[in-house]
Amino acid sequence: MKRVEGRTMAIHELLLKVVVVGTIILGPYHNHKAEADVSMTMPGCQSTCGNLEIPYPFGSSNSSSDCRIDRPSFIVYCDNSTDPPIPYMNKRSSNLQILNISVNDHEMRVNVFIGRDCYDSFGQVRSLGRYPRLTQPEFPISSTKNKFTAVGCDTSASFLDRDGKFSFGCMSSCSNISDVSDGSCSGIGCCQTSIPKDSFGYNISIESFFKHADVLGFNPCSYAFVAETDFYNFSVGDLKQLKFNESALVLDWAIGKQTCEEAKKNSTTYKCTKNTNCTDAENGYGYKCTCPDGYQGNPYLKNGCHDIDECADPEMNQCEQICHNVIGNYTCSCLKGYHGDGKKGGGDGQGCIANPNPSHLMEILIGVAVGIIVLLFSIGFLYFGYKKRKLIRLKEQYFKQNGGLLLQQQLHERDRTPKSVRIFSAEELEKATDNYDESRIVGQGGYGTVYKGSLPNAMVVAIKKSKLVDQSQIEQFVNEVIVLSQINNRNVVKLLGCCLETEVPLLVYEFVNNGALFDHIHDPNKSSKLSWETRLRIASETAGVLSYLHSTASTPIIHRDVKSANILLDANYTAKVSDFGASRLVPLDQMQLSTMVQGTLGYLDPEYFHTSQLTEKSDVYSFGVVLVELLTGKKALSFDRPEEERSLATFFLSSLKNDKLFQIVAEVIANEGNNTQVREVANLAKRCLKIKGEERPTMKEVEMELEGLRAMAKHPWVSGIDVNPEETVRLLGEKPDVYMDSIAITNTGYTDSMKNHVMPLVSSGR
Repeated sequence: MKRVEGRTMAIHELLLKVVVVGTIILGPYHNHKAEADVSMTMPGCQSTCGNLEIPYPFGSSNSSSDCRIDRPSFIVYCDNSTDPPIPYMNKRSSNLQILNISVNDHEMRVNVFIGRDCYDSFGQVRSLGRYPRLTQPEFPISSTKNKFTAVGCDTSASFLDRDGKFSFGCMSSCSNISDVSDGSCSGIGCCQTSIPKDSFGYNISIESFFKHADVLGFNPCSYAFVAETDFYNFSVGDLKQLKFNESALVLDWAIGKQTCEEAKKNSTTYKCTKNTNCTDAENGYGYKCTCPDGYQGNPYLKNGCHDIDECADPEMNQCEQICHNVIGNYTCSCLKGYHGDGKKGGGDGQGCIANPNPSHLMEILIGVAVGIIVLLFSIGFLYFGYKKRKLIRLKEQYFKQNGGLLLQQQLHERDRTPKSVRIFSAEELEKATDNYDESRIVGQGGYGTVYKGSLPNAMVVAIKKSKLVDQSQIEQFVNEVIVLSQINNRNVVKLLGCCLETEVPLLVYEFVNNGALFDHIHDPNKSSKLSWETRLRIASETAGVLSYLHSTASTPIIHRDVKSANILLDANYTAKVSDFGASRLVPLDQMQLSTMVQGTLGYLDPEYFHTSQLTEKSDVYSFGVVLVELLTGKKALSFDRPEEERSLATFFLSSLKNDKLFQIVAEVIANEGNNTQVREVANLAKRCLKIKGEERPTMKEVEMELEGLRAMAKHPWVSGIDVNPEETVRLLGEKPDVYMDSIAITNTGYTDSMKNHVMPLVSSGR
C-alpha cells in the first residue's frame, strides 16, 4: 500500500515538473506571438514616422483620410527631409514636435520652446526676449503631469490662458548665489506651480524687477517654461545659463466634444469598438475608449481589444501549478493530491500543499481555533485599553499641537490677558457651521478657510479654520491671536474667541456682512453706489487703523498685507481691516525687521521686496495702492491690460506725471465734481508710492491729511480754498499736535473728535 502511495506522489511531482518546464519553454513564444498580433494602426496605413509609432485614431498626413479621425489635431505631419524623419503636431513651421502618443493613457508628449529674458550691465535687454506661446484648440495641457517653472534671482513669470480666462505665475528672488542650492524649486532661484484643468494654450511673460542689476554676475537671464513634472531638476549652474532651449510637456487627448452618453446615440460616429470601455474626459472635453482589464490592443480599431493569455507568460499570472486562461482573466488550480487556491503564496501563504493525513486534521483545526480565540481576546483587551488612554490624552495632544503652550508663553511674556476672548468647544463650532458644510464657506486665503456660523444666541460669526498644522502654520496661528489680542479699534475685525481642541486651530471673529472693498470697487453693479464721500471715509478709516497699529498700539504692529481684499465693509460701509496672519510685532527698540518677503503682487513695497527689511513704510506703500484703486476703480495688477498698464501703481504715477489724472479717475468720481479733493488725494497717493521708504509720509500724517480733506468738505467756511496739507492743519488749529492726538484716540468716532476741535475754532472766527 505504501509503495502505491509513493508511486502516486512521484507521478504527481513528475507532472508538476513537466508543466513548469513547458511553461518556461513555450511562454516566451506565446507572449511574442500575442504581441505580434496586436496592431495599433489601421491596416494599409503608415504606422511610423521616424521613431514615432502612429496609433489610430491618429494618422500621417501622407496617408488617406480613412487612416485617421478627420480632425486637424489628429494629423501627424511627417518631415521626411531629415534622417530619421521628424513628426510634428501641426505644419513644419510650428516646431511642435511629437515625442510620443499613448493610446492607453490618452496622452501626447510634445516639445515646446522655453521663454527667456536677458539683460546686460547697462540694464538693457541683451538679446531679444523670447515669450513662447502654445495654441492647441482640441487637446488640453495635462494638469497632473506638468508644472509651470520659472528660473532666476530677479524673476516674475506669468502663465496667461490662451483665451484670457485666467492667469497665474510665481516669483523667485535671491541676492547672493550662496543662498541658492541644487535640488527642487523651492522659490529661491527657482519656483514652480501647478497647471489648472482646461488649459488649451498659453502665453508666457517674464518680468524683472531690477533688470538683474544686483545679480548680473551670476544670473543675467530669467527663464520660464511649461514641462512635464519630472523633466527639470534645478541646478545652481542654470542661473548662469540654462542648458536647454526646449522642454517636453504632456497633452491630454480625447475624441470629439461629446460625453460617452451623447456619443453612443450616434452609432456611425461613435469610436469605441467591441470589448471596450468608454469614459468621459477629466480634462477638457470629449470621451476616451479603453480596453478593459484582461485585454490589450487599440480600442479604436475594429476588434482591436484582444484577450490577454496570462497563462502564456509566467510573469503575468500567480499560479503555482496549473493556469487556466478565461476571457478577460485566468484561474489557478492544483495537481491531484494537492489542495489550495493554486496561487503562489496562496490565501493562507502556502499555495498548493499536499493533502494532510486525516488523523492530524482534527488536531490542526482545534489548534487553529484555540489560537484564534486567544488572539481575538488579546486584541480586544489591547484595543479598549488603547482607546481609553487615547481619549484621556487627545485634548492635551491637540492643545499642544495647535500651539497652546506657545500661545500661553507669548501672552505671559507680554503680560496680556485678553478677557474678551472666549474659548469655544469643538461641538459648538461644528453645530454653528453645519459640520463645516461647503455652503457655509465665505472666503479662502493663504492661511485657511473662513466659514459663516450661527451661535445659539443668534449671533452670526466668521470662523477661520487653519490649514493642516505644521510648524509654520502654528506660528501664523499664534501670531494672529497675539496681534488681535492687542488691538482695540472699532475699524478692526474683532476677535471673539478661539478653539484649540480640534485637529486644526480655529479663530472666531465678528461677521462683517457687506463683503470686501475689492468687490465694491471692481464690481460694476456695486462701484456705482460707492460715492466719493464714502470712498474718502473708507480711506480715512483704514488709514486710522494703520496709524493706530504703527504708533498707538502697546507694541507697534506692521500689517504686511494691506490690500482692498483685506478691508471689509459692514452694512453702513464702515471699514473693517482684517487678516493679520502675516502681521508682525515690532520691538520698541527696533525701526525695522528682517523677514522673508510676504505680501500680494501689485501691493508689495518694492524696497521691502528688494531688501527684505520690513518697516512701517511698507504698509504706507500698500495703502497708497489702495488709494489709487479707490480713485481709478482699476485692479492693482492685471494681465488683461496692456503691458505699460499692468501695474496700477506705475501706470498711475506715469499718468499723474503727464497731467492725465482725470483721464484715469473712475467715472462715478469724475461726475461728482470733487476735482480739488481728488487731486489732493492723488498727490497723497503719489507720496505714499515713493520708491524710497524714507520719502513716504507716516500713516499718522496720511490719516491727518485725509481727515483734513473730509473736514473741508463738511464745513463751507473752508470749501473752495486751495490749500496744501500743512495749511489744512493750521486752518483747523494752531497746535497740530493736539489735532494729531485727537485723531489717534481709539474706540471713538473720527467725526466726533473733529467736532471737538473745529467748533471752538469757528467760534473764535478762524
